[in-house]
Amino acid sequence: MDDAQDWYGADAATFGDRVAAAREAAGMTQKQLAKRLGVRLATMRSWEDDLSEPRANRLSIMAGLLNVSMMWLINGEGEGLTGPVETSGTMTDETRNILTELRDLRADMLQRAEQVARLEKRLRATLEISVDE
Repeated sequence: MDDAQDWYGADAATFGDRVAAAREAAGMTQKQLAKRLGVRLATMRSWEDDLSEPRANRLSIMAGLLNVSMMWLINGEGEGLTGPVETSGTMTDETRNILTELRDLRADMLQRAEQVARLEKRLRATLEISVDE
């Protein structure tokens, strides 16, 4: 992609800019996203204002909720928004509800995948211990 047209690349936008843009494109307020992430509104604001950054687990969940990649949030590369979102006003409440449910499912799936990885690691450690005995 041409850098001049890369609205959300590292040279044109910050982490906070990309979070805010993806949140707006998803039709969520800061308060709604903060609630879904289980953080305070002040924390959400500090992320969008580039005063702090989330830990990896929150970043992963946020990417799932916003339907963008973690790398896009971090540096503008990967799956994300391509430019400012035009609001057409044609999204119905039902469409918004479906999109919200899909985002919630994706975030839940990411959390479950992380849980599976932790369990596999514990299992491997347990198997190593029993082999050594």
